[in-house]
Formats: sequence, C-alpha cells, structure tokens
Amino acid sequence: MFLGTHTPRLDEKGRLILPAKFRDELSQGLVLTRGQERCLYVFSAEEFARVHDQMRQAPLSSRQARDYIRVFLSGASDEVPDKQGRITVPANLRAYAGLDRDVVVIGAGTRAEIWSASAWEEYLAAQETAFSETDEDIMPGLF
Repeated sequence: MFLGTHTPRLDEKGRLILPAKFRDELSQGLVLTRGQERCLYVFSAEEFARVHDQMRQAPLSSRQARDYIRVFLSGASDEVPDKQGRITVPANLRAYAGLDRDVVVIGAGTRAEIWSASAWEEYLAAQETAFSETDEDIMPGLF
C-alpha cells in the first residue's frame, strides 16, 4: 500500500528517485500514466494489469469509456527502476503534469501519484475544507 507524502526532485534527465517506502512494491516494474487533476499515476505492474482488466469490462458502445481508455492508455509508460531506485518520467508525461524540478509523490493506496509541488499545494489547500466536511454518505463506514 502506498502511503505518505514525499518530496524528491527530478534531475536534468527527467529522472526521479522513488521514495524508499515504495521501492519494494515497484522494483519489478511499474506503469506511469496520466492521472486526473493533472497528476501522474504510478501503478505496480500487477496493479496496472488489474486496473486494465477492469477497464476491459466497460462496454465498447460507451463513448465516455472509450475516450477515458484512450487517454489513460496512450500516455502509459512502463518503467523498471534502476539500482538507485530511479525511474525516467517521459517528457510527454512531465509536460502533462507540469513537472519541473520540485515534485511531490503521494501515496494513494493502490497507486502513487506524482504532482508538481505547486499544483499539489494548490490542490491540498482547496480540498482541506471539503475533507473536514466529508460525511458518511460519501465515505460509508469510515466515521
């Protein structure tokens, strides 16, 4: 499970050192792809296969499903961390998420997310009030 907030930096070659806590789960390979809210999703290869299997259940007659799958999969990049735990974030994905040197990597349960530091700060500030006001209708059994 991916948890926490980490602040690695991208190097000049677009490489990112994965948080130490995430390396074991991602050591055999991972998939980077476009996420919602202009972040990048990071899935273990196994979790990505599970997500893809779920997507395949969507009816081909659904335009919204086709559109989502196209955007999601066309941006996907499979990576294997090097011995230092680094991955290369492809230029197209760096551009999509607005990544520069300062990034934030968060744990989101079954996936990690990579955000530009400024976008994460803005997102978190905007969501904190809604977070404190969330009730059981939205998150059943949590409270």
